[in-house]
Amino acid sequence: MGLLTREEYGALAAGMTFATQAFVDGGYRPAASGETFATLNPATGAELAQVAACGAEDVDFAVSKAREAFEGGRWSRMHPSARKDVLVRFAKMLTRNARELAVMESLDSGKTIYDCEAVDIPEMIHCIKWHAEAIDKMYNQVAPASDDHIAMVVREPIGVVGLVLPWNFPLLMLAWKIGPALAAGCSVVVKPAEETSLTALRVAELAHEAGVPRGVLNVVPGSGPEVGEPLGRHMDVDMVSFTGSTATGKRFLSYAGESNVKEVVLEMGGKNPCIVMEDAENLDRVAAHVANGGLWNMGENCSAISRLIVHRDVKAALLDRIEAHMREWPLGDPLNPETRLGAMVSKAHFDKVAGYLADAPAARVGGGTKDGAFIEATMIELPSNAHRMAREEIFGPVLSVIEVSSFDEAITVANDTEYGLCASLFTANAKRALRGARMLRAGTVTVNSYGEGDISTPFGGYKQSGFGGRDNGIHAHDQYTQLKTIWLDLSDDADEAVD
Repeated sequence: MGLLTREEYGALAAGMTFATQAFVDGGYRPAASGETFATLNPATGAELAQVAACGAEDVDFAVSKAREAFEGGRWSRMHPSARKDVLVRFAKMLTRNARELAVMESLDSGKTIYDCEAVDIPEMIHCIKWHAEAIDKMYNQVAPASDDHIAMVVREPIGVVGLVLPWNFPLLMLAWKIGPALAAGCSVVVKPAEETSLTALRVAELAHEAGVPRGVLNVVPGSGPEVGEPLGRHMDVDMVSFTGSTATGKRFLSYAGESNVKEVVLEMGGKNPCIVMEDAENLDRVAAHVANGGLWNMGENCSAISRLIVHRDVKAALLDRIEAHMREWPLGDPLNPETRLGAMVSKAHFDKVAGYLADAPAARVGGGTKDGAFIEATMIELPSNAHRMAREEIFGPVLSVIEVSSFDEAITVANDTEYGLCASLFTANAKRALRGARMLRAGTVTVNSYGEGDISTPFGGYKQSGFGGRDNGIHAHDQYTQLKTIWLDLSDDADEAVD
């Protein structure tokens, strides 16, 4: 499906209506309080809709319906192949509504329509299909035992799961969580980010139309204190999967410890290094990877390249090439398919990123802001890794450059961070590449490229970037299941003991 013109996207946006109420037990319902909050188009500041401002009472109701669905077995005990069929239909429903979702995502988040159409929506659909197809291909195990015993190790769905989403990839992160959670047989209560609730509400409706039973997929919009905290503290929620800031993730650990010690999976921040050594080949290609890694999704990406650690011998040549590539990322109207950098997700986040730029050394490229919530593609050379911009997650289109003089220094600087989500290494030396990949303290290390792997590879971090589980791949199913050992005694002595 090819891209439309700006005028065609504008017409779709002008005629779009939004689901704005919580989706619970198979249907939409207002917040118990009757209150709403405004969701805005960050590119224009215009109000898109008034969304239900849910609270603890709504969380209680959604959890009760999720529990009812889980214990009733209408999804958790459905035959695996039947669950697969439903999720395959769900993926087809998403495909039929892909353009609507892409435009809605762009309007609500400030993301470019190019990224929504070319990346986010196709990857979301692929994620749902991938986990659907895995459902009836995952086998339990029989552990080694004597001839008088059978030891079975079986997976069971963990139960009712709270899924707390970030605002930077609303649809893709929704898929990363509901794909394996629903595949495992869990019932879920989704808390979308307050800034970007619209697409999750629409997706829940499509899932229900595809055959996901009522109560299995619920979406409760609202603020962190009013919805996120009650979900994290709820005594009848068995597990929470959270993606977002490290500070908020720490709060979910507290909520679990102060309630029912529910399992918590955290995927949090990053301050990701990209090392370019003096022997790196094809610097123009390297520069393209660095620019893409730093600017994709306006840098609002936990795996973004935010620290370029470059050997002094190639620094000048590489930065010249990166500068040229950065100028190929036009900033502007997210609904224009030629735009590569859209708006920051909110005025508050724009102010945060702009605040970093105000205190930074002079930018080699960019550094400016534009009306609304727009920030230029920016590259800044730092005196050392001790600078604030090398330590803190900026979450904007800002690349910080740090010069090094050796491989060992590069690895030391790269690991000198409280985060450990992703890292990249460019070198032509195979031995150095493998050594570096092993030495870098990050959950994903790419060599001679920037990326996150794909749906088949686990994604998650070290240190304060998260723990407890991984998104993507078969490993993602582990966090939504419990392992049970079933021990069968077949010996004659066992019967005699009973007698």
